[in-house]
Amino acid sequence: MSRFLASVLCAILLSHTTTAAPAASSLVPSALSYSSAVSPSTVSSLLSAGSTSTAAAAAASPTVPYASNNPNGIMWNPDSASGSPQPIRGNLGASILGPQNVALDIQNPDILAPPTTDAGTVGNAKWPMSLSSNRLQTGGWARQQNVALMPMATAMAGVNMRLEAGAVRELHWHQTAEGYTQISSVDPEGRNYLATVGPGDLWYFPAGVPHSLQATAESVNGTEFLLVFPDGSFSEDSTFMLTDWTAHIPKEVLAKNFQVDISAFDNIPSTDLYIFPSSTSFRRSKTAAVLTRAQAAPSPDATAVEDPQGQVPQPYTYSFSNVTATPLSGGSVKIADSTSFAISTQIAVAEVTVAPGAMSEGQGRMTLFASSGNARTYNYEAGDVSYTPATYDRFQDISLAQWLALTPPALVQAHLQLSDEMMSHLNKTKQIVVGPASTA
Repeated sequence: MSRFLASVLCAILLSHTTTAAPAASSLVPSALSYSSAVSPSTVSSLLSAGSTSTAAAAAASPTVPYASNNPNGIMWNPDSASGSPQPIRGNLGASILGPQNVALDIQNPDILAPPTTDAGTVGNAKWPMSLSSNRLQTGGWARQQNVALMPMATAMAGVNMRLEAGAVRELHWHQTAEGYTQISSVDPEGRNYLATVGPGDLWYFPAGVPHSLQATAESVNGTEFLLVFPDGSFSEDSTFMLTDWTAHIPKEVLAKNFQVDISAFDNIPSTDLYIFPSSTSFRRSKTAAVLTRAQAAPSPDATAVEDPQGQVPQPYTYSFSNVTATPLSGGSVKIADSTSFAISTQIAVAEVTVAPGAMSEGQGRMTLFASSGNARTYNYEAGDVSYTPATYDRFQDISLAQWLALTPPALVQAHLQLSDEMMSHLNKTKQIVVGPASTA
């Protein structure tokens, strides 16, 4: 008999026998040690031994003490905090006597003064992109988060990239998957693809598919985007780039491969370009001796080069901006995964919009429960990266309220000692965003 089954049988056994025990009986704990070794009738005899009355039943009591009524709210608002925050919550903690990074502590109230519900050891689930080293290039920049910066994020890495109008993230490909941006690619079967995506849209390239990214001129500021990879060890500095490749092939080999004179490669770059202006000219300001850079941006209406192999069978882009959001009491949500964006078999996304009043604008608070009594609460602001273990290419989550509402009420009440009134308020439909309680 498994330990779990023995425990379940023990619980059932006691629920049928403890009503026969006198109020001050000390035999109930003894019954636990016999749960998998004696029959119900034997335990019943043990429990009633020493007493001839069955009327004085013990009052119901919790197996463990009730959870604290402490609401464990956030200790200060990062937007309005002033002075030096201290690691004090109620009668716990003490002031800081040594050096303190005040700005960082203000942004992380639940790390400096954690709620009493936090416990055990949980890996760091927060990384501010502002702490990532930025790679500056002519025409843009890029910074990344991976397992080297957030060890917990073993299954996901991210790159925040900015391209000026016309600038190119050069032709490249990855061993892992990945304003207005034009994308182009060619798959291993020689089928090509070209499309322009706008703000809020998505693109996805399967591993090993070479591709490029270029900002169009639909916005004078170019584009900025977040690339996500399903591999925490991914590094943007280790992608396979076209110019890096050609710079390390003997020109004699290049000439023979393309069947041209070797002089055709006199002007290839000696190292990778990474991010660069597609075509650069310099203009002198009429009012000052200042040179400005102008870049040739691609047409948003451009089409793919004619391909005898045809185009890829599944599009690499998805107009996520056109998806109708599902309204919720505290905001809205829309989801893209492999059920709607078929090519995206390793990445799923949920865009959650929180209405004013449901949560402080630009901030979030998340508790990561890691089972076995381990939990940690984190505070997030714009530009921060959060990580929780990945599940599947379909976006899935478990709603606590829905789980309880769809479980037999008696079973829920046996676990949590909830009142019938509280049970009646449980929602049988999932609420991904929960708004403030009605005061009416």
